[in-house]
Amino acid sequence: MTNFTLEVCANSATSCLNAELGGAHRVELCASMPEGGTTPSYGEIALARELINIKLHVIIRPRGGDFLYTDLEQRAMLRDIDMAKQLGADGIVIGCLTPSGDVDVELCSKLIARAGVMSVTFHRAFDRCRNPHEALEAIVALGCQRVLTSGQRATAEQGIPLLRELVTQAANRISIMPGSGINETNIVRIARDTGAYEFHSSARHTVASAMLYRNSGISMGGEVTINEDEISQTSVLRVNQTIQLLHNL
Repeated sequence: MTNFTLEVCANSATSCLNAELGGAHRVELCASMPEGGTTPSYGEIALARELINIKLHVIIRPRGGDFLYTDLEQRAMLRDIDMAKQLGADGIVIGCLTPSGDVDVELCSKLIARAGVMSVTFHRAFDRCRNPHEALEAIVALGCQRVLTSGQRATAEQGIPLLRELVTQAANRISIMPGSGINETNIVRIARDTGAYEFHSSARHTVASAMLYRNSGISMGGEVTINEDEISQTSVLRVNQTIQLLHNL
């Protein structure tokens, strides 16, 4: 029997707690989810660590946009790794590319060295790589524990063919962790068709804002449209449903 792992992408300490209550094995804590996730605040990491007993991984990403980082951004990333380590995170999630679309081995090596014994996941920057097979070998050589990927498609379900190839290529040297659009409706198919054993899901739902007065004509996000009258957070029920399906495989 395969031992499956469900990692929940959590956008707050509340979502981390809900993930654990639902039966998740690990959380990836992120801020700015509409931008694909950025490094969460000191307070959010500290509170999440106090609340949960499961593994806590923290994304190290100073901004949205591409994965080509300036010297100043690199310095910020190193300090954020120090913060995550100080607060008791179990792992970090990184992804850095060169201008030509290859893995930035030099920068990733610096970040991994700073992480020390912490677990390291290479995130979906992988899905913007020029050659996924070459990129996987570079990530294996770096010593990362897993690669989060949608198979270079919009969703992991669409990316099943490449995900299957990557699992075969990895040959148990590293975990290929499908993510993007994974939920209780498709996780069984993705697990069976790819051969992966770790999966990444947000399992979120929306909760109405408790505000009595609302000025819904004003958006705080500029070009990024967000509904300020609802809150997105991890659903205990959706996590539990997803994990039960994995247990039944």
